Amino acid sequence: MTAAPDTIVLIHGLWMTPLAWEHWVTRYEERGFRVLTPGYPGIGQGEPGLAELRANPDAVAGVGVREVMDHLTAIVEDLASPPIIMGHSFGGTFAQLLVGNGFGAAGVCIDSAAVKGINAMPLSEVRSVLPVLDNPANIGKASTLTPKQFHYAFTNAQDEAVSQSAYDRYSAPTPAKVLFQGGFAAVTPHASTTFDFADDDRAPLLFISGGSDHILPTVVQDHNYKKCARHSAAIAAHAVFPGRDHYTCGEPGWEAVADFALDWALAPVPGELAPGRQFS
Repeated sequence: MTAAPDTIVLIHGLWMTPLAWEHWVTRYEERGFRVLTPGYPGIGQGEPGLAELRANPDAVAGVGVREVMDHLTAIVEDLASPPIIMGHSFGGTFAQLLVGNGFGAAGVCIDSAAVKGINAMPLSEVRSVLPVLDNPANIGKASTLTPKQFHYAFTNAQDEAVSQSAYDRYSAPTPAKVLFQGGFAAVTPHASTTFDFADDDRAPLLFISGGSDHILPTVVQDHNYKKCARHSAAIAAHAVFPGRDHYTCGEPGWEAVADFALDWALAPVPGELAPGRQFS
């Protein structure tokens, strides 16, 4: 019998750093897990890492999907046993790609960006990323969001005070190249976000959506889940948390999402799941 995973790897998304997982780390450690929160190349840990990045955004300028994947792969490969891999936003994309590459005991993709082959791009997503993608010259730069852009893309279900507090605590420069590579994967041969939907041997994958997410609405994860479920015998599941925005890892009620994600990863089941479902 295979031993249950004892390590969880949490991968942050764009415009964030590992600090975004601070509450989840504590909650999972209290349940006895070792928790790793790798940053992208050029992004350090905790508040010092965030401060350094804000002071020197060029530390992530030019970093792309392959650089991040190589970095994450080296970390996961070095573990003694397969971990649970969770990611938020583009971190969810990285989690899916790592699972597709044969890593992990289970993968959880929270409000995740699309891999190649998922072409749903609702208007609210376009509006959220257009400030970066409308200028090709941005590809080699670091991108930052204004408080107003952050409120629309991340915290649209929160009031301005909560949004500003989240912005001040977590918002960071991000490598625009990753966003370009994800956004234009459909027209890029051998795109770095290519995923094999027909892989029957991959680990189970759960997609979690916030029902009020602007930057990555439910339809993106729904298409991803359905394509995985349709083409592969491997476990795929999807759960929608109504009313939650993209700040689901920190907004009130994050505990329910964190617990649901871990409980499922320890006892994966397929299908469309209700947020309150219990696993055993």
